Amino acid sequence: MDILKKCSEFTAVKVAIAEGYYPYFTPLAESEGTEVEVRGRRLVMCGSNNYLGLTTHPLVREAGIAAIERFGTSCTGSRFLNGNLELHEQLEAELAEWVGKPAALVFSTGMQANLGAVSALVGRGDIAVLDKDDHASIVDGARLGYGTVKRYRHNDMAHLESVLAGLPRDAGTLVVVDGVFSMEGDLAPLPELTVLCRRYGARLMVDDAHGMGVTGGGRGTAAHFGVTDEVDVIMSTFSKSFASLGGFVAGEADVISYVKHHARSLIFSASPTPANTACALAALQVMRTEPERVERVNRTAARMRDAFRAMGFDTGNSVTPIVPILIGDDQRTFLTWRLLLEAGVFTNPVISPAVLPGRQMLRTSYMATHTDEQLDRVLDIFATVGRQVGLI
Repeated sequence: MDILKKCSEFTAVKVAIAEGYYPYFTPLAESEGTEVEVRGRRLVMCGSNNYLGLTTHPLVREAGIAAIERFGTSCTGSRFLNGNLELHEQLEAELAEWVGKPAALVFSTGMQANLGAVSALVGRGDIAVLDKDDHASIVDGARLGYGTVKRYRHNDMAHLESVLAGLPRDAGTLVVVDGVFSMEGDLAPLPELTVLCRRYGARLMVDDAHGMGVTGGGRGTAAHFGVTDEVDVIMSTFSKSFASLGGFVAGEADVISYVKHHARSLIFSASPTPANTACALAALQVMRTEPERVERVNRTAARMRDAFRAMGFDTGNSVTPIVPILIGDDQRTFLTWRLLLEAGVFTNPVISPAVLPGRQMLRTSYMATHTDEQLDRVLDIFATVGRQVGLI
């Protein structure tokens, strides 16, 4: 059997491209945050995780340029050996203070942060307990560790309790959950989760990639619910609100030190570039000095959710700047995506296995820098396309 035979037999992408329905890896010729250029056409960007609109903020841009001028373009090595800058440690200290934990550890990507932290903490004889809707990086991190993986139905606390109650009491248990779920924009019920974890002796890790900068005044989902002290490990990325590339985990000093010396994705990867690190630091500064951005993005999201629902669209349980348009069918999802693109709106079509069958959707997301005129245009286009495809 030729191991590469499956590659030539994988024809779904070729068919989709030929029929004009392939929606992924769309090349952007230009991006100014709220608008992008695709194949010579200007579109309103409603598919970005740039929630605070900081990728174009002058302070963030200038910080990246200054870091390149001072340090060059790369650290050319892992943090474990020659790639650890004072800049990395400054960012870690400021992130720890921001999320309310004693220590933090910066990784080169958010994916690596979850892969490294979860696989380091969940070893032989340990158990990782995951929400069914957890991000793939959490699932992969749990698989990379040598422990057992258990799943519970999305946000179903009764099911979670039954899972925890059935575990050996002498096993180390880590519950890992998204703070904001990346596809449907709903929140994990952290107050209930912390109670169950205490009751059954489990520890709790929250992936706040989509909550940091947006919830809790920008400090994340644990802060939003007032349970920061009861969450053991907080993780987030720099590729969303922080307008950069990288990720971090925060927690007690002993926990962070353990991850620092056991996370293979940290030890064996080149460290975050000086520019990425400096941009994340600058973005954090803007979050402190311009809290109105957090308020604006949440007001914008509420406006769009209310308007979509008034038209008759199903936006699920979203309470964040991630606002799904639930469709429930692959072909109609791709058709709606294409019609919106042609009319001037960039969205993200999401089908199984990224979501469960029947939950196919267009994932829309909003920024603090979207103008009212842009939002009006998006709503007008959605109304036209929604009627055209029979969604409303």
